[in-house]
Amino acid sequence: MTKIPMSPANNIASWLASKKTISRLISGIELEKDFSLATLKSLHHRTGEAYRIGITGPPGAGKSTITNLLSRQFLQLGKRVGIIAIDPTSPFTGGALLGDRVRMTELGLDDNIFIRSMATRGSLGGLCKKAVDTADVLDAAGYDIIIFETVGVGQSELDIVRAADSVAVILVPESGDAIQAMKAGLMEIADFFILNKSDRPGAESAYSALRTVLTIRNTVHDPWQPGIIRSVGTENKGIQDILNEITRHRNFLTSTGTLNERREINAKSRVKEIVQKLIDDDLWSSEREMQLLDSLKSISVGKLSPYSVAEQILLNYKKSFRR
Repeated sequence: MTKIPMSPANNIASWLASKKTISRLISGIELEKDFSLATLKSLHHRTGEAYRIGITGPPGAGKSTITNLLSRQFLQLGKRVGIIAIDPTSPFTGGALLGDRVRMTELGLDDNIFIRSMATRGSLGGLCKKAVDTADVLDAAGYDIIIFETVGVGQSELDIVRAADSVAVILVPESGDAIQAMKAGLMEIADFFILNKSDRPGAESAYSALRTVLTIRNTVHDPWQPGIIRSVGTENKGIQDILNEITRHRNFLTSTGTLNERREINAKSRVKEIVQKLIDDDLWSSEREMQLLDSLKSISVGKLSPYSVAEQILLNYKKSFRR
């Protein structure tokens, strides 16, 4: 494994110029290696320049196709693009099942593109927990645009809101009958919508259903009005319109100061998540794991309450600080 320089900052910059070493660092992040944590701390001052875009939606909506075509558009504009593609976890290896990622092989050969597939590793929110750390690495490495493509879990993809500056929800004409039911979940996280495969039957009714949902949503006087972009990814139609909508949303966030506010909210959630992880790792020592195991039989037969056991474990944890 390549040794990671911790300082000075210019050494970090030189080290991040190599795709190979970036890949090794990301692997270290996924495996929670000590060197990766130290490096994340040392490179954070270089982050904040990249614009982060979330591409989400139900399985089969065409997320990979849209991500691929959108990345090519950014390349033509002279941008460097990092793609973090979240795939289902293999039940055998724990790694990512690459799925549609094979379509991006040619795109990944471009020097200005970096593609990383990551496994969900049990996350139910559409992103794995290390995706934001990976985005920080790509941000520090000088990538202008970072695209998160989620695994496609339906209505529960809330992680993407805490990771991206702009979130696009991709739907297809077949989603039409379900759009009303979706408005309390997946529909509410979108900064704009992409109606992909809009050459299929039912596209007009799906579009109308979307407009209806947005009309209801906009009664709360939200100053941002999400657009609906029609596309046919397999024919490269509507991609420029998607790019224009991203630009429109970015300009809105910047002009209103909302971009910094959104990033601060995301940072707050992230710090809380990190603190929770550190506490969990420290709390569950072998002694407290044994205490829990010894209590399981009593819990199962009703002699002890899970709450009582949890309170006792926490009490013992607090006592450890006084020793």
